[in-house]
Amino acid sequence: MTGTDTADPTPRDSSRRPLVAILSGAGISTDSGIPDYRGPDGLWRRDPEAEKLVTYEYYMNDPEIRRRSWRMRQDSPALRARPNAAHEAVARLERSGAPVRVITQNVDGLHQLAGVPDRKVLELHGTARTAACTRCHARSPMSEALARVAAGDPDPACAVCGGILKSATVMFGERLDPQVLGTAMGIAEAADVFIAVGTSLQVQPAASLAGVAAEHGARLVIVNAEPTPYDELAAETIRTPIGTALPDLLATLTP
Repeated sequence: MTGTDTADPTPRDSSRRPLVAILSGAGISTDSGIPDYRGPDGLWRRDPEAEKLVTYEYYMNDPEIRRRSWRMRQDSPALRARPNAAHEAVARLERSGAPVRVITQNVDGLHQLAGVPDRKVLELHGTARTAACTRCHARSPMSEALARVAAGDPDPACAVCGGILKSATVMFGERLDPQVLGTAMGIAEAADVFIAVGTSLQVQPAASLAGVAAEHGARLVIVNAEPTPYDELAAETIRTPIGTALPDLLATLTP
C-alpha cells in the first residue's frame, strides 16, 4: 500500500456516520470469470471488430451485427458469473449498517447478487440482465430474449411493438443517462470515503467522479493493479489483488 495524505478542504458533519461510496470497474469482476475487455488479453484487443457488436450505429443498421451480438450474449460469462470475495465484502459492509452507495461501471449485476440492495447500486452503463426495446423502451428479462434466440430466432424483436431489442446497456455511441450521472455526481460530492476499485479511471465521465469526491473532501482510496490519472489525489493507493485487498480495506470501515 502506498499513498500520500491530502488535506480535507470541506468540513464534515461529525454527528453522522461516514458515507462510503464505491466506484467499481471491470477489475472487481475478473475473479468471477468476467474478462476485462480492454485488458492485455481482452476481447477488444484480440478482436477489434468485436467493438462493432456493442456500437449503437452498427447495431441498429446491420442485422448481421445484431445476430452476432445475440450469439455473443448467449455465450457471455457475465450472465453465468457469481459474486466473488470483493462483491461479498461490499455487501457485508452494507449489511453492517454503514451508509454505503455503489456506483458501478459494470453491467453484470454482481453487486446485487451479492446482496447489496438494488436501490443502493447505481449502474452507470446499464445492465446486461435486461433487454430493452429501442422504439417503445419496454423492458423484459434478458433470459426471455435469449430463450427466443435458443429457440431459433436469431434477432428477436420487441414483443410489444416489434422494435429492435438490445441489452439495457449503454453502447458505444450512446450517452449515459443524465439522471443516473447526476445522482452519481451527488454521491461523489457527499461521500466521506470514496473507493475506486478495479477501474483505470480513464473513461469519462465516470472517471471524473474520483476527482469530484476528492475536491469535496472525501478520503480517496484507489484499489487497482495499474496506476491511474487520479493517483496523486488519493490518500491511499493499493496495488495488491482486489480479492484480498478490498475485503481487508472494507473490514476497517465496518462499524
